Amino acid sequence: MRVLLVDDDPALLEVLGAYLRGAGFEVLEAQDGEKALELFPRADLVILDLMLPKLDGFKVLEEVRRERPELPILMLTARGEEEERVKGLELGADDYVVKPFSPKEVVARVKALLRRAGLKEELCYGPLRLLPKERQAYLEGKPLPLSQLEFDLLLTLAQHPGMVFTRERLLEKVWGPDFPGIDRVVDVHIAALRKKLMDDPENPRFIETVRGVGYRFRETDAPQDSFADLR
Repeated sequence: MRVLLVDDDPALLEVLGAYLRGAGFEVLEAQDGEKALELFPRADLVILDLMLPKLDGFKVLEEVRRERPELPILMLTARGEEEERVKGLELGADDYVVKPFSPKEVVARVKALLRRAGLKEELCYGPLRLLPKERQAYLEGKPLPLSQLEFDLLLTLAQHPGMVFTRERLLEKVWGPDFPGIDRVVDVHIAALRKKLMDDPENPRFIETVRGVGYRFRETDAPQDSFADLR
């Protein structure tokens, strides 16, 4: 798989590029928007910083989406730039990571986006195995009796390991934007999922509560380090 990494920071390109290559990816690099447009036809996924010289990331995103609407795109955004993230998502980005970030988390997001794009591979996290196409989940080799909503909720979280979902966002993604529900609906289904996953809320293997915000899926080998120099 070939990843196009677009950022004008040489240090970030060096560090993140090394992690991606260590995970088995071929890496193409661009330090400006014009070079990104030259290289993206050769990529299977794009990691795109929005603040770029010559041609900004929004213009690159629009052009890529026009030419290759199926290509997975992961945005890199600065802390506190919520409007940028919203605009990027509206233009068609699939996911985002806020700087500073852990390179290992970015690699995990890349793998999750590629899985979601193809739905050809299973998702495995320790004893948990998800088959998106078959809509089946297994724990320690045994099928999990999940409802449709429970499976959709688990899959949504598992496809974005480490990403925090607010209750409102989970309602929108799983139940739909027109669902007249309340946050408590999410909590009830998370509790049911945890019970079936035998997941202790105080010491979770899979679904972690982010107090005051929402929930995230925690990989069994999720990285705990953070690279403060990747800004």
